[in-house]
Amino acid sequence: MKNFNRSIALQKRAMETLPLGVNSNFRYWGPEITPYLHKAKGAHLWDVDGNKYIDYRLAFGPIILGHSYDEVDKKVHDEIEHGLLCAMTSELEVSVAEKIVAMCPAVELVRLACSGTEATMHALRIARAFTGREKILKFEGMYHGFQDYTLFSTYAPVDVYGNRNSPIPIPSTSGIPKALHNLIITLPFNDFDLLDKTLIRDGNQIAAIIAEPCMGNCGAIKPHAGFLDFIRQKCNEYGIVFILDEVKTGFRLARGGAQEFYNIKPDLATYAKALGNGYPIAAIGGSKEVMSIVGNGVAQGKTYTNNKCGVAAAYATLSILQSEPVFDVINQRGKKLMDGLKKIFEDAQIEACINGYPGMFSFAVGKNAVYEQRDWANTDTSYYLNLVHEAIQRGVMPDYDPREPWFICYSHTEDLIDETLNVMEDVVKTVKR
Repeated sequence: MKNFNRSIALQKRAMETLPLGVNSNFRYWGPEITPYLHKAKGAHLWDVDGNKYIDYRLAFGPIILGHSYDEVDKKVHDEIEHGLLCAMTSELEVSVAEKIVAMCPAVELVRLACSGTEATMHALRIARAFTGREKILKFEGMYHGFQDYTLFSTYAPVDVYGNRNSPIPIPSTSGIPKALHNLIITLPFNDFDLLDKTLIRDGNQIAAIIAEPCMGNCGAIKPHAGFLDFIRQKCNEYGIVFILDEVKTGFRLARGGAQEFYNIKPDLATYAKALGNGYPIAAIGGSKEVMSIVGNGVAQGKTYTNNKCGVAAAYATLSILQSEPVFDVINQRGKKLMDGLKKIFEDAQIEACINGYPGMFSFAVGKNAVYEQRDWANTDTSYYLNLVHEAIQRGVMPDYDPREPWFICYSHTEDLIDETLNVMEDVVKTVKR
């Protein structure tokens, strides 16, 4: 068994000055089980007790190349010697925007931001301004950042969501103004008929449909064939702005993200995470028609949107994604891990379905396939957590939240995939359902 004495002590110390002892609720696993970081490099991280792990959290998805990737860090170090932050636009920012436009099929104009939350917040403002409408439609179980407008029906138990034919939008936190409840419509993912009926009723009041390409915060559940195209079609029909939230999938599923993978063209797309391999950088992009209203009566900006660390990291990361076989490697190794886990479960006669893509996937334990959050809520998440707990004890670290996918990066080697499968085979044999 691993020793976590220093993490436990640090958590007690941290709780004197930080709520829950962390700077994000998602980093809190519970008393005496929350790990504290010492360092990370490549596909590994080490906690303060010196325990080493193969990292499949990858900071919730930003690490696409590997922790502290030398080429990215060097570019950042070189650039910050000329200043960290200035109230002027640099050529490097222009170059990053040009790369995003070149890589992402639906993006013609770009604005930079610092986080995924900011990107989705600005995208919604742009959509409301463009349409002159105020309502937003989102899907249950999807997470679009911590801004109030979309933090509904994301984490709550699904038994409070009401009947699936008339869902109840449930705020995911206290502190969201009640006035916003009337501006949000929530629906189960992957339901063509219900989306169609809802738009017949409310389509002319909706400014935007915002959707992740897959359920990035609910087990990496993929869209049904044609569902994203159906959203696109219906947005055209009702004059709604289609926002594709690629904060997790952008520069991870493919060079052009889910837009390239699914051959889909949203009106707006949001990016963060893999854009900077861990540095603080995000972006909002879309068609000239929609994006041109920014600066033309529509405000968007922030002091740190051109922070040199994030911009330099984005330039280096995108350059590597353009020039090296990053996605070939991730797809090959991620598929090997997915296939290996499937065989392990089959050999152990455990019913489980593998969801997602080689670069980000998860598995749900249960006899039925999962297509949306209400399905996922009926899976055996307790057993999943038992498996994860034992995997962490053996040096393999997925997230302790069963909603969060496993992520693969360029630095995960064949040997690390083999080691992970050996560990998981032992874990499944050890942990009885």
